[in-house]
Amino acid sequence: MPTVLYIFGWRFFFYSNESSEPIHIHAEKGDMECKYWLLVDELEIKEAFSYNLTPAAKREAKKIIYQHFDDIVLAWNEYFNK
Repeated sequence: MPTVLYIFGWRFFFYSNESSEPIHIHAEKGDMECKYWLLVDELEIKEAFSYNLTPAAKREAKKIIYQHFDDIVLAWNEYFNK
């Protein structure tokens, strides 16, 4: 489970067996968890699922993903396209 980023109590990561899926990132904080697809060509993200997130937590996670979009894509490509 490569971790890409720890910030504001959030851990952003992906699973090492998910290389066949499009670029995405998982995030967890406490008992909250979510997964977002990163649409690279559109510079957009799309929620795949969320569990136990408040609206504020969802906004915070999305904001962090947008702020670190390029870093997440780079980490994905470095890990899965070695």
